[in-house]
Amino acid sequence: MAIVVGYVPTKEGQAALRMASEECLMRKSKLVVISSNRGGKDLHTEDAVRFEEMLKGIQTQLDGEGIEHEVRQLVRGNDPSEDLIEVAQSEDAELIVIGLRRRSPVGKLILGSNAQRILLDAPCPVLAVKA
Repeated sequence: MAIVVGYVPTKEGQAALRMASEECLMRKSKLVVISSNRGGKDLHTEDAVRFEEMLKGIQTQLDGEGIEHEVRQLVRGNDPSEDLIEVAQSEDAELIVIGLRRRSPVGKLILGSNAQRILLDAPCPVLAVKA
């Protein structure tokens, strides 16, 4: 079994990674870190290189914590929610961990579209964390 975490280089992404790491240690599970980008004209070469280096840093961090892990940078043109759900299904995940941004009072009525899709369509429980 595995725990899948959606990672973006934000404080919410860091919080999700921290919580997923803690869950992996507690459950003795493998961690699958997913960084999903649409690619195309929206992903510049410098950004792709920066993301790759950042993910190498995450691998080093997880190695140091003794967590069995796999880090994937997906650039397939999908929404991040599609990539996370697909990986969770293929890995037979026991949990998905995502980070949520703070919202205004009106924004609290509507989650982000990716978060909402993951919560509604995930094949397993979803843990949503705030920074």
